[in-house]
Amino acid sequence: MTDDRRRSFWAWGYEDRLPDDEDRREMKEQLEGLLGFPELPVMEYPSLEDIDIPEPELEVPDELAAFATTDRRARASRTYGKGYRDLVRGFHGDFSSAPDIVAMPRNESDVEDAIAWATAENVAVVPFGGGTSVVGGIECGGDGYAGVLCLDMREMDSVLEVDEHSRSARIQAGATGPEIQAQLADHDLQLRHYPQSYEFSTYGGWVATRAGGHFATRYTHIDDFVESVRAVTPAGSLETRRLPASGAGPDPNRFLLGSEGAFGVITDGWTRVQPRPHHRARATMYFDDYWDAVEATREIVQARLYPANCRLLDSNEAMLNELAFDGSHLLVLGFESTDHPVGDDLDRAMAIAEDHGGTCPEGRTVEDRSQGKKEADRAESSEGSWRDSFFEAPYRFNGLVSMGVLVDTFETAVTWDQFPDLHEALQENVVGAMEAECGTGFLSCRFTHVYEDGPAPYYTLIAPAEVGEELDQWRTIKQAASDTLMDHGATITHHHAVGRVHRDHYHEEAPEKYLDALRSMKRTLDPDGIMNPGALL
Repeated sequence: MTDDRRRSFWAWGYEDRLPDDEDRREMKEQLEGLLGFPELPVMEYPSLEDIDIPEPELEVPDELAAFATTDRRARASRTYGKGYRDLVRGFHGDFSSAPDIVAMPRNESDVEDAIAWATAENVAVVPFGGGTSVVGGIECGGDGYAGVLCLDMREMDSVLEVDEHSRSARIQAGATGPEIQAQLADHDLQLRHYPQSYEFSTYGGWVATRAGGHFATRYTHIDDFVESVRAVTPAGSLETRRLPASGAGPDPNRFLLGSEGAFGVITDGWTRVQPRPHHRARATMYFDDYWDAVEATREIVQARLYPANCRLLDSNEAMLNELAFDGSHLLVLGFESTDHPVGDDLDRAMAIAEDHGGTCPEGRTVEDRSQGKKEADRAESSEGSWRDSFFEAPYRFNGLVSMGVLVDTFETAVTWDQFPDLHEALQENVVGAMEAECGTGFLSCRFTHVYEDGPAPYYTLIAPAEVGEELDQWRTIKQAASDTLMDHGATITHHHAVGRVHRDHYHEEAPEKYLDALRSMKRTLDPDGIMNPGALL
């Protein structure tokens, strides 16, 4: 089911969706006009012929010849993830850390053969899914190894089994969000896990990085859906028992959820699925005061109303997504159910928001698709625009990088009592770092997920970079953000994983004895240390 449409070798997504010159001129005018940026360049996109990629250090062995290659484009397009520093290096043609071989196993036996060969030859193995990591999760220079093998799982893209009675499905690691959706549709079921990378990221990648998805409350991570996981490690295959729950010791799934390929390669897993929700209700609340909006959000989640969507956008985020230009802060609310109408839950959430000064000028929308009914459709404007902007944002980032703009995101989670101090410190330290490095900068915030005990704020930063010095400027700003998170008791990542970018701060966050236990697990499952070296540990 692999899509034959050509993806960019350096940027996010499909080549035919890169912002064209007209799009980039429009972005340039917006940044120079709305944000006061200095005049920005509009540089040519790179071509495959322009890039610096070394010849492979390895030849494809006979035992992998049926599913491996050293093709130049295949190696280039699997060198980096899609974080800012990845896009910058790709845009400027630096592919010096490209893998030597790209293997695309067709089944678990191919995976076993690849790992056995890599173990014997001291070759580093980097598991690869959609290539959407923003934390250096798939980048390996191969120092100390004979070379690097990229193990691209995209050929293993099937929903293998569906248990409609238990509402679960066994899904191969290489299946993308749209592929899973299409195959489950035959059973009138859905996974309903929608990370921003949904179009390209894979089930195995979601599990390996503990990806966050569609639901803002309750079912926030892929963890909440996983029943069991199967993986191939250098020490052999392992599979956890498929169960709805168990109290038998520490959860064995947890050693694979978030393991980031450091222990082995996830090949498939059983996952909870559900029917399409027939009942939906949504509305967008507008606030003049940000902290009133924060309090409204806290009260809604602590009332245990469990909205599927509960995204608080500050005024900068609302402006960035072209939803409001009057300084309003927006709370996007959405409820859904497979069983019963949810309009009352929305009404209660709206009442809480109104108690804190929120208004709903666009009205609410309530749908009952089982009966084909819809009350009002005015709320489509903000909610629909937000959804479209959410999935389109990575494409815009490609264009911004080509204009010398430093654009990145970071996310975290912290308790409600700590959030005000954290938020104010980030505004001071990150904006201050952008001003010192770039002369000016823009920082916006949205809540991607909310819990009874705290929010998961997600920040977007934009600054005019000096072409050729972008990565040094980025490192300084990233360091300021990460240090501030640590100083205020927040997590270094809520759903972007650890990779190599967050590794040092993750080691600061996690107890040392716990890290020792993870190292012991790696020695057991990967005694020669060939699996994604440098990621996580």
